[in-house]
Amino acid sequence: MTETRVHHRGGRMQIARSRGAASGFLLILLGAWGALIPFVGPYFDFAFSPDRAWAWTAGRGWLEVLPGAATVLGGLLLLGSRNRATAMLGGWITVLAGAWFVVGRALAGPLGLGDVGTPVAVVESKSVVLELSYFYGLGALIIFLGAVALGRLSVRSVRDVEFAQRPVAAVAQPQPEPSDEVTEIQPTGAGHAHRGWRNMFRGSGDHRLAHR
Repeated sequence: MTETRVHHRGGRMQIARSRGAASGFLLILLGAWGALIPFVGPYFDFAFSPDRAWAWTAGRGWLEVLPGAATVLGGLLLLGSRNRATAMLGGWITVLAGAWFVVGRALAGPLGLGDVGTPVAVVESKSVVLELSYFYGLGALIIFLGAVALGRLSVRSVRDVEFAQRPVAAVAQPQPEPSDEVTEIQPTGAGHAHRGWRNMFRGSGDHRLAHR
């Protein structure tokens, strides 16, 4: 077996899965947080009104579940794709989802998407933490990680070139199998001379017997 470097078709678009793995994994976690926290937050007294676990409203669906699910999808594309275009699509999906976390509440009224309620907090500091954890801070962090992933994917590094031209094992040519038969090669005429010397008298005897 020998090794050779193979230039794959479309090699410029090929990347290692580790290229966007870290950003993709973090974005999956953030997307899951954004989509699930409005339903499980009431268990920990960390919620917006209505303060009931697993209470579905149109506002929660449009402004929290939708961008959270989009972030998870984009993170999965970044985490598992070996194609640069597909991974960049995942990055842009996460950036847009993060932007929707930030500006969605301001557009919900004019678009008729519903309301997510008000922070369930006694003190102002908790209200600020809820706003950041549910919307503004979460969206900004998603935008940042998505932009970092896009920046990394937009540059073709030396590692990408090495991955596209990685050595692969060449297919060995089939060799004929050795035969079990053994062929003995003797010099021409040697066998006849040897046989004539040993059977010289035996031959004449047989000849005499044949004439009797």
